[in-house]
Amino acid sequence: MNTEIIDAGRDMSGGNKVDVSRGTNVDRVSSEWFSRSDDERYLSLDDLFASVKGRAERSRTRTVESAAIRVEAHRNDPEKLSLVLPGTDEPIAPTHWSFGQLSSLVGAPAAYLRQLPAPLAGINLQYGLTNHRAEQIKTMEVADGRTELRAVTGPDYGRIYDHELVSAVQRIAGNGTGDTRWKVPGVIDWSTGIYNPRVDVTKETTTLYASDRDVFLFLVDDLNPIEAGLLPDGSPDLYFRGFYCWNSEVGAKTLGIASFYLRAVCQNRNLWGVEDFQEITIRHSKYAASRFAHEAAPALSRFAESSPAPFVDGIRAAREKIVARSDEDRQDFLRKRGFSKAETGRIVETVLAEEGRPPESVFDFVQGITAVARSKPQQDARLVMEGKAKALLEIAR
Repeated sequence: MNTEIIDAGRDMSGGNKVDVSRGTNVDRVSSEWFSRSDDERYLSLDDLFASVKGRAERSRTRTVESAAIRVEAHRNDPEKLSLVLPGTDEPIAPTHWSFGQLSSLVGAPAAYLRQLPAPLAGINLQYGLTNHRAEQIKTMEVADGRTELRAVTGPDYGRIYDHELVSAVQRIAGNGTGDTRWKVPGVIDWSTGIYNPRVDVTKETTTLYASDRDVFLFLVDDLNPIEAGLLPDGSPDLYFRGFYCWNSEVGAKTLGIASFYLRAVCQNRNLWGVEDFQEITIRHSKYAASRFAHEAAPALSRFAESSPAPFVDGIRAAREKIVARSDEDRQDFLRKRGFSKAETGRIVETVLAEEGRPPESVFDFVQGITAVARSKPQQDARLVMEGKAKALLEIAR
């Protein structure tokens, strides 16, 4: 195999054929794509920012004594509860999410309370609030026609607002629609194997999402691919950079950023041929906002502005490092790294089928391992095998 690796500023605007049998398949973005309703899909970062920023501006947070909260059952609607918070006489309705948070904080099973008549559920919830050992809770209320209780957390919850994450992405990606190198991804045509980076951003194709509980963004640099060696047929092995990030200002999930190189994105937003996957997460603990400002946001900027040279050099080293020249070497190399006899056989057979020769370099083995991992029906088993492949790459660096 030709081991020359070129960092080419190749123009991919017209589309290029890609080999998605290599690397790993990541379905996180696809899961988001499948689950989002039309009103959670945005066509630009500007629109997304305006929505989540406006929501934050209509919100207020405060820390209150839990014993001072009064639970009321509606006489004209026995199915609903409302809360009267200290300092106001106006009852506020909890959302489905915040009701679950409040129930959990005071040790009451939300699923059970929802099955009870409102007056009886209110009695149980009032008892839990009155006897809440932590004594304080932090609320987040939003006014949008009527005031709703969006979130209930512990007093030390370190909120990172959704608009803060979107703003950090805007600083590197502009509007996310092609005014910078970072944009909503294109799509691969499975009939030809050609990845087309130029696809109109619509409700169907967008990867910019926000709900009342969270925000999720996925962008790529697919007009500027990186050529990293050659495929068995002599065509270039092309990658491009991508990242996705997520947050929940109401405590539904952590803040996180994942960066990687990939070869293609399909119509339902599965990521194909993923390499060098890196992820950081930040829990919404007391100092979360500071960690976001000093760790997560700078990390995103560094990835967006960094040279692909380390990635390309890593692939070169993995291709050049020969670790097996005989069948005995191949068996020994894999078995010493925890692969079963059956797995070892499948890895070698996979590389032989795809490359036309048995594995010799670290890169060969990594590609074989990730290909076999994709066939694992259990996610845990797949992740374990992909982790072993990633660890192998470190051998060559």
